[in-house]
Amino acid sequence: MGKIKQNLKSIIICIIILACLITLFIYFKNSQFSFEESIKTLWENHVQDWGYVILFCWSILEGEWGLLLAGIAAHQGYLDVYWCIFIAGLGGFTGDQIYFYIGRLRKDYVQKKFRSQRRKFALASRLMQKYGWPIIFVQRYMYGLRTIIPISIGLTRYSAIKFALINLISAWVWAAITIVPAWYFGAEILDFIQGFFVKIKDNILLFAILLVIIVSIVAIFISWRRKKDLRK
Repeated sequence: MGKIKQNLKSIIICIIILACLITLFIYFKNSQFSFEESIKTLWENHVQDWGYVILFCWSILEGEWGLLLAGIAAHQGYLDVYWCIFIAGLGGFTGDQIYFYIGRLRKDYVQKKFRSQRRKFALASRLMQKYGWPIIFVQRYMYGLRTIIPISIGLTRYSAIKFALINLISAWVWAAITIVPAWYFGAEILDFIQGFFVKIKDNILLFAILLVIIVSIVAIFISWRRKKDLRK
């Protein structure tokens, strides 16, 4: 009975979201509003003023999308590509240092908060024992372990200075190999984005339905994984 209620609740939420999207579709279809022009205006008016600040904060969370957007902005001349690499690297470095010192200074909190992640911590520990410092260098590219590895290293007696040095170099390399391609191929990326917006505008109802379906699938999957982890 509980599962039926939960599924019914998810279906009702999806129907409400779909109804809202259809309403927005009808409104935008009958108005002069241009989503593409709005984003373009927002981008041009604010990227020069807040671009570096947003990039630093985004890099703390280690989001590649922010770096890609910074590369495109550098290609358009709004930002400087070298400053983007430098600032994004500092942001990535700061984020991992925070995770490291959470492990170093808040061991009780980590053991309580990440109780369901014990397998990942065990894997991170084995990887560190087997490969040593190169794991610090490549952990940004290891999906699912990006935050676990710095925390797990902080739980050990590993040198904080050594970790910081490797982490800083790794962060700048990560920033460079993400930003430079977006800066170099900026024209091609912008053409693709422009074409994508045109397709959305011409088929907005279809995209809305697909978006609802994708969000619903992701929500159901996350709910299933959460229940599975709780059972474990």
